[in-house]
Amino acid sequence: QVELVESGGGLVQAGGSLRLSCAVSGRTFSSYAMGWFRQAPGHDREFVAAISWSGVSTAYADSVKGRFTISKDNAKNTVYLQMNSLKPEDTAVYYCAARSGSYYSRDICYTKPAEYAYWGQGTQVTVSS
Repeated sequence: QVELVESGGGLVQAGGSLRLSCAVSGRTFSSYAMGWFRQAPGHDREFVAAISWSGVSTAYADSVKGRFTISKDNAKNTVYLQMNSLKPEDTAVYYCAARSGSYYSRDICYTKPAEYAYWGQGTQVTVSS
């Protein structure tokens, strides 16, 4: 059983920063490709950022590029999303996702929700103007 638990969400003013964490348990974390998605009320779940199994490759949605940074710490079984220069339009529930990787796909980032097998429960991020 793989479990993902997000934390770090909250209320912040526009221009501020938050760091989301996602702790993964159940299997060897280093073998996972990870992603962050978000969903605002009335909208579909959308891709935010991804990091490959190897940790070498990252990918970002255009809307967050230059402001958000994804990283993973294999020793702590945790993936992070550092969010800077936050905007009101970043307000959403943020979800962490994981999929098993392999040596042959070690540098691939996955950007679609259907590509992930495991999901956290989500953490609310609210950015006030």
